[in-house]
Amino acid sequence: MAEDEPKKVEPESAQPQGPPPESEPAPAEEEKSVVPPPPLPLPEEKAEDTKALAVAEKPIETAVEKSNEGSVNRDVVLARVETEKKTSLIRAWEENEKTKAENKAQKKLSAIGSWENSRKASIEADLKKLEEKLEKKKAEYAETMKNKIASIHKLAEEKRAIVEAKRGEDICKAEEMAAKYRATGFVPKKLLICFGG
Repeated sequence: MAEDEPKKVEPESAQPQGPPPESEPAPAEEEKSVVPPPPLPLPEEKAEDTKALAVAEKPIETAVEKSNEGSVNRDVVLARVETEKKTSLIRAWEENEKTKAENKAQKKLSAIGSWENSRKASIEADLKKLEEKLEKKKAEYAETMKNKIASIHKLAEEKRAIVEAKRGEDICKAEEMAAKYRATGFVPKKLLICFGG
């Protein structure tokens, strides 16, 4: 009898494989939830079997559980693989979008940098031209001022020469008049008027 029971176990283990295909639609539901619920059809089989088969069913339950666990594990693994695939696709998309954003920002920053450099170069060139123009004007103005100073100095020298000449003439004239007054003994009227006043 002990040999018969294991024989029964083997054919019955082939029979319970029928319910797992029925439970295959359940893995579609299980894909939504990662944790698989315990198999429900086993308690119904226990109620239908006799006590003698109940002893023999323990190995059958483990075989059924193993087959259910295998299909559930396979479904869980497939769901996990599908989830990882989606996650990796999302991660790749995210990296791609980040790279696009970085490249776009880098391109704009580069454009701004080149614009800034060109504007700086333009302004520096204008400043250099203005400095050269101011230097030229400064040199011209300095030359003009030097020329004015030279002409003022020349005029001053001419005026000094005229004053010196006039002074010399006035001194000579005064000496001549003094000599004349001495010779005639006459006193000049202008002096008397100054003293007589």
